[in-house]
Amino acid sequence: MSDHLGLELCPPPSDLKAEYETLFTSDCLHFLHQFISTFEGEVDQVLSLRVSKKAHLDQTGELPGFRQDTAHIRSDPNWTVPPVPPRLQKRHVDIGDLAPCDSQRFIKALQSPAQGIQVDFDDGNCPTFHNQIKGIHNVWKAVHNQFPNVPHISKAPILMLRPRAWNMVEHNMMVEGRQVPGPLFDFGLLMFHFGKTLFENKSGPFFYLSKVESFMEARLWNKIFVWTQHKLGLSVGTIKATVLIENVLAAFEMEEIVYELREHSAGLNCGIWDYSASFVNKFGHRKAFMLPDRSKYVNMEKRFLRSYMDLLVQTCHRRGALATGGMAALLLPHDTQSQAYKTVLDTVTRLKLLEIKAGVDGFMVYDLNLIKPMQKLFQMHTESENQLQQLRKDVVVTSTDLLSMPSGGVTLNGLRYNIAVGVLFINAWLSGKGHFFYRGQVEDSATAEISRSQVWQWIRHRTRLEDDGRVVNRQMVAALVTVVTLELSVSCSSDRAKQQLQTAADMFLEMVLKRDFPAFITTFLSEDLTFLNKFNPRRTNSPHSKL
Repeated sequence: MSDHLGLELCPPPSDLKAEYETLFTSDCLHFLHQFISTFEGEVDQVLSLRVSKKAHLDQTGELPGFRQDTAHIRSDPNWTVPPVPPRLQKRHVDIGDLAPCDSQRFIKALQSPAQGIQVDFDDGNCPTFHNQIKGIHNVWKAVHNQFPNVPHISKAPILMLRPRAWNMVEHNMMVEGRQVPGPLFDFGLLMFHFGKTLFENKSGPFFYLSKVESFMEARLWNKIFVWTQHKLGLSVGTIKATVLIENVLAAFEMEEIVYELREHSAGLNCGIWDYSASFVNKFGHRKAFMLPDRSKYVNMEKRFLRSYMDLLVQTCHRRGALATGGMAALLLPHDTQSQAYKTVLDTVTRLKLLEIKAGVDGFMVYDLNLIKPMQKLFQMHTESENQLQQLRKDVVVTSTDLLSMPSGGVTLNGLRYNIAVGVLFINAWLSGKGHFFYRGQVEDSATAEISRSQVWQWIRHRTRLEDDGRVVNRQMVAALVTVVTLELSVSCSSDRAKQQLQTAADMFLEMVLKRDFPAFITTFLSEDLTFLNKFNPRRTNSPHSKL
């Protein structure tokens, strides 16, 4: 778009010029300019609300609770959400963390028997300009049935599109002289190109909404949906969205979040690691909220997490909305006859059966080989497409339940594990990847978030190791980062790879030693000069000739 229209877009990556031309048409750019201009100010407002809420909690020492000013919404038994479309009624097993820029995995997912695919531009994706263009274009190919040997979009697993969260910025587009919010860039492109086609094929448009912290943020998303549907000639309620409750503050406003979305609600989702990390984000400086070693003491059976899941199921089912659980990150060994295979399958089965018995209507897996065993598990323990009839009237969750930290300490093994995950995640980002594999499971920004959060918090509170009573401090962590990085470097294939791993280790150490807690690891990384210089074209380049 020409400068007088206020939109600037960086040139395409050299290997994606055709894909760029397909996506960034003149009509699309006009739409994006109007869309982003309409809502970027309100995105700033919700981010400011987060800052002011955090400052209030810090200054007063207060704890969150169920809001009094919205009690009438929670106490009104008469409102419900409309039933979701037929293709969303059965949500047993979705494939999670699927970055659509990974064409091979995306095709395999489309060929799989899963109910849905979390098409992930957020946690499992590294948002380079290349990855965003490649990923959105791959969605274009799927929606327009351009992939060979893949079912028609009306028959393939449903696409649950997950744009970036509010905190992320798209560095390669500017509107009115400002870089645009990442979620507006992603959502605008996805809806402009696929909204009508998905609707016509009774397969969408369906979304996951990441890292929502309050009902005011849900209200903004609802306004975005209404505006977009009007502009594209779609009826109100065409868009359906599942909100991921990944923040402790949002847990106290779940009913209000569903209420704000109403005709656009496809329910809520609960997951363990981003949610656990949010306690450090909001209360990490308070010793009462010291989160113990996650690998030893934190799981969905603990009071604070079990209460959160039970409340989420009760809230959704009371209002006729679907409740879904988190993602199984474990990977099945290739040898199906091995004891290791049986152990992994038994572990996943036990954890997911806990969610099914709590009343969830579905959950995610990363490993495609887990789809059929988990679908069979649902069939064995449920009687219909979903569990909406499980109203969970037995559940009574208090603020104390949601804020009760599990008991336990810190182990050297847990500290080393968190360091390794944090360093390897940053290393993955420096390689243009949003997830990686470590010790038999997939790791992404959610596990990196809890890992670096715990290390920061343990240093902050000078926690003692269970092993030998040593204090976790700057010197210990710096020494362990050096040792762990040296161990990880053994698998590096070149000196350049070793240098990159060392850069990742330096960035990790910088982050966990900061005086003030960086709110999101992804924001920290995406704004770092190392990332910007490596993956984003210089803003001084001339705009594309069409603009």
